[in-house]
Amino acid sequence: MQQIQLSHGGGGQEMNRLIKDLFFHHFTNKILLKMEDAAILPTNGKIAFTTDSFTVSPLFFAGGDIGKLAIAGTVNDLAMMGAKPEYLSCSFMIEEGFSYADLKTIVQSMQKELAVSGAKIVCGDTKVVPRGTLDGVFINTTGVGSFYHSQTLSASAIQAGDAILLSRDIGCHGSCILMARDALKLSSNLISDCATLWPVVEMLLDKNITLHALRDATRGGISAVLNEWCVASEVQLDINEENIPVSDEVNGLCELYGFESYDLANEGTMVLAVPQSEVAATLAVLRLFSVSASHIGNACHNEEGNHKVILHSPWGSRRYLDLPQGELLPRIC
Repeated sequence: MQQIQLSHGGGGQEMNRLIKDLFFHHFTNKILLKMEDAAILPTNGKIAFTTDSFTVSPLFFAGGDIGKLAIAGTVNDLAMMGAKPEYLSCSFMIEEGFSYADLKTIVQSMQKELAVSGAKIVCGDTKVVPRGTLDGVFINTTGVGSFYHSQTLSASAIQAGDAILLSRDIGCHGSCILMARDALKLSSNLISDCATLWPVVEMLLDKNITLHALRDATRGGISAVLNEWCVASEVQLDINEENIPVSDEVNGLCELYGFESYDLANEGTMVLAVPQSEVAATLAVLRLFSVSASHIGNACHNEEGNHKVILHSPWGSRRYLDLPQGELLPRIC
């Protein structure tokens, strides 16, 4: 590898190789190598810790903006570990000449999204760089969350027999960003799924539903999540294509541009692994937030050690659902 390409930030195979071959090689430690959405720190009191940077283009899109995305994205990483979001840091990198009115709108959007989870921004930093050296504004956020329950959620905790669920229909965020790009001014009623997921996770925990793993399907979509789970838990995942909820608008866009909805980014959609005995109770909670929540497949053993995602079509055929490759949609979050 001589140079970094846009595909190295896309959530697919190239990004996985960059992380494992470079960052994991030099920063290796037991906490990092667990590859969870948030690190569980071995302090006196159990806490979750995560960080993320946001460079989405355009900054404003149907259903949100970079500010809402920064808060929801960081809070969701904590929620996926079952941690209650508590405190965030926030750093702004702003280009000289950026509109003060737009910056105020972004900050107000962040304030509104913080209220959904009750988290607070308690420290931060601001840098302004010369015109032309940055595209508007980038935001970095770090989050800390606490635990009030005894469940341990992990990508490595999925067991053969577990049910795989989706909290809502997929691909809305990626589709909205694609349609908002300057060269693709398409008209649609579709809005991003950008949202804080802590309220639904909190309800699942309060109802004592057993959760083995949660993951918000951001870059790389559900394809990336499901493949990561196969490797981490050494299971095969059998997924029924007809049970995956996809809106007509997203399907239409995928047909037009040759994408697969499974690879498109989401910012308020999570994948869940729960015991079969908990499926009905879990779906009952999820459908309070989205009627499209669905049981899409199951985990099983593979005698040959082939830890893959198998996508079953309605016509009886099947294929591997692999990690996405190449440049999907850069600057999606």
